[in-house]
Amino acid sequence: QVQLEESGPGLVPPSQTLSLTCTVSGASITTKYHYWSWVRQPPGKGLEWIGAILYSGVTFYSTSLKTRASISRDTSKNQFTLQLSSVTPEDTAVYYCAREDRAVPAGTGAMDFWGQGTQVTVSS
Repeated sequence: QVQLEESGPGLVPPSQTLSLTCTVSGASITTKYHYWSWVRQPPGKGLEWIGAILYSGVTFYSTSLKTRASISRDTSKNQFTLQLSSVTPEDTAVYYCAREDRAVPAGTGAMDFWGQGTQVTVSS
């Protein structure tokens, strides 16, 4: 069974970089043809796709966040990481990592496994 778990600081000061890691078990992040995605849900709002890293290591990002988001991976640890720079209180949200089926564009495919989510609050 595929399991994903987010980890990282729950409190990030404004203007700093949010950094979260997703640890995957039960599946390899390099196996075709899945994408590994980051999604967030601000308080009172719907889910927002942030970006994804493909099985090949290629990355894609939401248009609204592409200037600030960066996704990388460590295949030896079967982990992928989100970094979101220059955060503001509007970035406060529950952040999820998820496995996404192949789709064009990325962010539109079905996500069959999700992490439990982690609350990240941007505040000084």
